Amino acid sequence: MKTSTLAAMVLAPLALLTAAAAPAEAPAPAKAGQASAVFAGGCFWSVEHELEQIPGVVDVVVGYAGGARSNPTYRSHAGHLEAVHVTYDRTKLSYEQLVTGFFRRIDPTDPNGQICDQGPSYRTAVFYASGPEQDTAQKVKTQVARTLGQPVATEIRPAARFWMGEAYHQDFAEKNPGRYQAYKVGCGRERALRAVWAGR
Repeated sequence: MKTSTLAAMVLAPLALLTAAAAPAEAPAPAKAGQASAVFAGGCFWSVEHELEQIPGVVDVVVGYAGGARSNPTYRSHAGHLEAVHVTYDRTKLSYEQLVTGFFRRIDPTDPNGQICDQGPSYRTAVFYASGPEQDTAQKVKTQVARTLGQPVATEIRPAARFWMGEAYHQDFAEKNPGRYQAYKVGCGRERALRAVWAGR
């Protein structure tokens, strides 16, 4: 994986403590009235933090999806995208609203990554688990392209196994607010997304 310089700097103090950390097996299963969805939106710290702000989202965990390698890790997940597994309350939030919220929190026009995080593992995608989800995701993508007036690079992909990331990556923004803020400001994510979505 090509790790961004900023991310590497933020993680450096954690390296010795987390070298032996292993991913958990899987996210907790959804309860009655809940559903789950998987998205890739660049840096998974950012996507996790931002999707947690959507009313109706119950839980977000970070990890890897879309590749063939088993048991991927942060240091070795070639072929996978950095991804998030979202659990949401279907009585408060529809799948279409969730997908729309996801698109609004990324730059969907970038085919190579997100903002300062560029490379194959930072590309964006919506992973659908059924035909209706595929139709909904494609509908939202089409609406986004129309709104932005340019092609959308975010892929609509069939569901792939989600591999949960290492414990030190979970809730990174909450557990490490100073380090996350330094990354966020240094990357310029907010500024870039405001430019993409200004007035839309």
